[in-house]
Amino acid sequence: MAYPLQYGLQDATSPIMEELMHFHDHTLMIVFLISFLVLYVIFAMLSTKLTHTSTMNAQEVETIWTVLPAVILILIALPSLRILYMMDEIYNPTLTVKTMGHQWYWSYEYTDYEDLTFDSYMIPTNELKSGELRLLEVDNRVVLPMDLPIRMLISSEDVLHSWAIPSLGLKTDAIPGRLNQATLSSTRPGLFYGQCSEICGSNHSFMPIVLEVIPLKQFENWSATMI
Repeated sequence: MAYPLQYGLQDATSPIMEELMHFHDHTLMIVFLISFLVLYVIFAMLSTKLTHTSTMNAQEVETIWTVLPAVILILIALPSLRILYMMDEIYNPTLTVKTMGHQWYWSYEYTDYEDLTFDSYMIPTNELKSGELRLLEVDNRVVLPMDLPIRMLISSEDVLHSWAIPSLGLKTDAIPGRLNQATLSSTRPGLFYGQCSEICGSNHSFMPIVLEVIPLKQFENWSATMI
């Protein structure tokens, strides 16, 4: 999860988030190079005399500043499209979880099990135990197995919400009357926090999401006790 004065992204927990971080670094390096080039040209124009005025009409220069931006856009677009397809495709998910947004809590249903449903409310500040995080802890966590592809079906029963887990690279809108899906796969166990990322009313800030990712054997034991 995030920590105070953090300037970068959260540590990646899924292959998708790792790809997004690599793409972020790749694009940021291109932005830096463009910025330095523009600043250098501005500095050169302000600090030197223009002795080669004939270059103002050179066809070669016009060709370069037309082709070069197109090449840069291609270098950005190709990895971006690759990640979009990776995020969109779902091959044989081992588990499907449906989450519904409400004002102002989440409800979850494990569709592969019978009667495995529960609501998830934020724990009030005065009921927090030692070590628990304010505005992020819930009474019922979403428990998922690690190293397995999981499909999340996301919708809403009232207004627009958004189900977001930054460390997994997930942010999917919950829209009334529409069922959106997202792919989830964690490479390590742990607790991962998120929040509703769409302004949905007065208590929008009090809709946290907590994923507890555990090994498959422990998940089977947990599901057996919940049914």
